[in-house]
Amino acid sequence: MLSIIAAGSVFFPGLFLLSKQMLRCIPGLQWNEGDATIVSARLVSSIQAIMASTAGYIISSSCQDIIEDQHWLTSSYILFAVPYFVYDIYAMFLCYWHKLQVKGHEVDNGSRSKAMAIAGYLRREFLMVLHHVVMVTVCFPVSVFWRQGKGDYIQGVMFLAELSTPSVCLGKILIQYKQQHTLLHKVNGAVMLITFFLCRVLLFPYLYYIYGRYASIPFYLVPFSVPWQCNLGASLLMAPQVYWFSLICRGALRLFTGRSSHSRKPPVKPDCEGHETANGYSTRMVGRDTPTMAH
Repeated sequence: MLSIIAAGSVFFPGLFLLSKQMLRCIPGLQWNEGDATIVSARLVSSIQAIMASTAGYIISSSCQDIIEDQHWLTSSYILFAVPYFVYDIYAMFLCYWHKLQVKGHEVDNGSRSKAMAIAGYLRREFLMVLHHVVMVTVCFPVSVFWRQGKGDYIQGVMFLAELSTPSVCLGKILIQYKQQHTLLHKVNGAVMLITFFLCRVLLFPYLYYIYGRYASIPFYLVPFSVPWQCNLGASLLMAPQVYWFSLICRGALRLFTGRSSHSRKPPVKPDCEGHETANGYSTRMVGRDTPTMAH
């Protein structure tokens, strides 16, 4: 167990550092520190999402009995991925810090300046940081210990929620480099809208439906047939997904109706905390990449 956690603790930060170094040193790229940091963080999130989705597909397609069948990859990938959430809290702060520096805020590296930046970061990304903390402190022990090897199929389906993450990351990068007018941005926005709805918003309704079929009970009776902890966990995990999806829908409406391009109002400028402009998907929309381990 510890060796797998250690491997994840080395892999994700190491991949981030390697990517940042390559973006800064490869001829023809040679990006500055801030750009290389932000893009590298998005790249690591996308790679983690691809790995999780692949693991989820292998697990869910291998389990015939959704409760009793087991697959070795389930617990192994949870152990490997849990350090990602710790790393990503720090990576998100680095991205926030570099955005402040680019926009002319908090350029001093003193302790007071960093404390103010941390406070601003926690205010802006509170929901995402809370999500990551819950993944490590609650979902990790529940997924590895509490379920006692049951429900690997369900855990695999939850991994598939990460299918939406690469398009979220790409959308963030396109917004960062003012590419909202491109066809790629619009296509990516449509892909993000569809994958987020299918893989995150419909995740728990699908799991309740598939359990109802397994237990031969009507869908509406499933919440009354499972442990209350399952209902509580599903509600707490689904709530931020619905919130983020509502922000995606608002951003997609602006994107595809062209309101941000044709509005007569002056463009929205970033505020002192480095919030994004109103172009693209949203202003303070999806919690960066909304990674999942047990949701």
